Amino acid sequence: MPQRAKTDAEIEACFKVMAELRPHLKKNQFLSTVRNMESEGFRLIYIATDNIATDNIATDNKVVAAAGYRICSNLFMGKHLYVDDLVTAKANRSSGYGKRMIEWLRDEAKRSNCKFLHLDSGTHRGRAHKFYFQEGFTIASYHFSEEL
Repeated sequence: MPQRAKTDAEIEACFKVMAELRPHLKKNQFLSTVRNMESEGFRLIYIATDNIATDNIATDNKVVAAAGYRICSNLFMGKHLYVDDLVTAKANRSSGYGKRMIEWLRDEAKRSNCKFLHLDSGTHRGRAHKFYFQEGFTIASYHFSEEL
């Protein structure tokens, strides 16, 4: 079952798997970046192979999946849970971890009285898109961006 990364050690243990999705991340900045994002509502969850709560997760457990999300509101969707990042370590894909993460995120959205659970996925991530369709997601809109 996914659990919230609360301690510095838990957050740092998520770096390796999160960097598979976001290779631009720097290990020496990851903890402070996550802590800053938490002040904006960001939450980080993970699944470790043993998934036993411990103060020494970095050495006792291997993080195999991680997700970052936030609960917020806007005029379009009302209250919603937005998944910023969702990744399973390459070596552990197709093992059910992604499905467990989506189930947990869906339940968290319901517990928080959200109207929607949504995410963006890069256009080049065909396997991820297949997974999201299998989990009941639909393509609801285009997402446009401009690098400044």
